[in-house]
Amino acid sequence: MKIQSWVRLSGIAVLTVALAGCSSWDNMSRRQKATVTGAGLGGVAGAAISGGSVLGTVGGAAIGGVIGDQVGKR
Repeated sequence: MKIQSWVRLSGIAVLTVALAGCSSWDNMSRRQKATVTGAGLGGVAGAAISGGSVLGTVGGAAIGGVIGDQVGKR
């Protein structure tokens, strides 16, 4: 399997687990939902940009979470 396929598959898995872990999604505020979504998308982007490295994925998730949190303020 090509590295791009693994990166895409791992990104989808991270996003799926992040969203599935939010069993109380209905009880979350708009800002909390934006933070979780941003972290998931940031993790996928970080994995894609870094070629699937753990540091890139975690860094992308952290940055995406912060951006989602700030966007959710509005």
